[in-house]
Amino acid sequence: MTGASLFTPDFKALPYWWDLTPRPGFPKADPPRSVDILVVGSGYTGLSAALQTARAGRSTLVVDADTIGWGCSTRNGGQVSSSVKPSFSELAARHGEDRAKGIIEEGHRSLAWLGEFVAAENIDCDYRISGRFHAAHSAKQYEALARYVANPPAGIDLAADVVSRSDQRKELGTHAYHGGIVYTRHAAVDPARLHRGLLERAVTAGVTLVPHCRVNAIERHSGNFLVRTSRGDVIARDVIVATNAYSGRVTPWLRRRVIPIGSYIIATEPIPRELMDRLFPTDRMVTDTRRVIYYYRASPDRTRILFGGRVSWNETDPLKSAPRLHAEMTRLFPELKGVRVSHSWMGFVAFTFDRLMHTGTHEGIHYAAGYCGSGVGMASYLGMKLGLKVLGRKEVKTAFDDLPFPTRPYYTGYPWFLAAAISYYRWLDQMT
Repeated sequence: MTGASLFTPDFKALPYWWDLTPRPGFPKADPPRSVDILVVGSGYTGLSAALQTARAGRSTLVVDADTIGWGCSTRNGGQVSSSVKPSFSELAARHGEDRAKGIIEEGHRSLAWLGEFVAAENIDCDYRISGRFHAAHSAKQYEALARYVANPPAGIDLAADVVSRSDQRKELGTHAYHGGIVYTRHAAVDPARLHRGLLERAVTAGVTLVPHCRVNAIERHSGNFLVRTSRGDVIARDVIVATNAYSGRVTPWLRRRVIPIGSYIIATEPIPRELMDRLFPTDRMVTDTRRVIYYYRASPDRTRILFGGRVSWNETDPLKSAPRLHAEMTRLFPELKGVRVSHSWMGFVAFTFDRLMHTGTHEGIHYAAGYCGSGVGMASYLGMKLGLKVLGRKEVKTAFDDLPFPTRPYYTGYPWFLAAAISYYRWLDQMT
């Protein structure tokens, strides 16, 4: 299936999630002239931080260069994991065993915290503990996964089960993998509805939100900050930068440390229920062991398949990415060859050079960023921690605080090396 025949008549180059949760409308307004807390960015990080400060009685302003929640918080695949990508041995070699264990445990805490938060706030967002099937793309990778589950780091509960290749179809209706493992505590969510729930609670708490308000400069001013925006200047006692992969020239130190990478997703047209039950019998989230990863799931109502991944050496548009994602989807599931695409979209996720998320303060400005494709739980969690830190709470330190935050020579925010890196990673995927 190629060309126009790939797309449904009502095709949209917009996130599937936006059909059920349209972008919120806020009247045009100028920001207040002064606030206690100014947050730049209105995704999970920014809203979670703002919710904490506003509920503590601090006047809190959230500004965004586009509409509220326009970025990847409402564009992702809705997978909630324990977030940390480097292995315990990698982390121990870099930071010592105690810090390595703390980092991994922080990932588990972020996962548990989000589920508790959604329940406590009664946010209707299709959150459920579905488990995630992490599929091995080669026999060698399956053996590595099995060893990992059999010999976890001391004191760390992986909550993972090994699935052999002979049992794989009980988890996923394809022969394309060599088995895998199930992370039983990982979860699924409708990301746009989660964002809307956060937004509604922030508004109720008294947060002021000003969309289409680009920050042009952040300057020190008499012990405070002068934030120059496209809609006027604001004096703020504290500033939180929550722009992640969308960080720009205003924060060059942060921009040099995050790598914006396009993540592309398609949604299929509705498929028969019996086919869905055959392909996704356990309704889990799915990822695989390839470095150039694909991730996918059934939609919350189990009518469509949402299939995402990295599809190009360079950034491309959703019309070009859709055929490539469809081709990979049908390689895994040949039964879907005649199924058309109803939505195709993309968003930027932020990777870091050490593949870890980071949070801290630079020149007095608070930040959290670099979630490396696992931002649903971790961005919400670290945003909450940021808000509490700004309030002066001492007990909210995390294992990510003040880790060395590396960059590379000649890197200023444009990932000129990405094409070569992806080509190399694809070669490694074929070799391992």
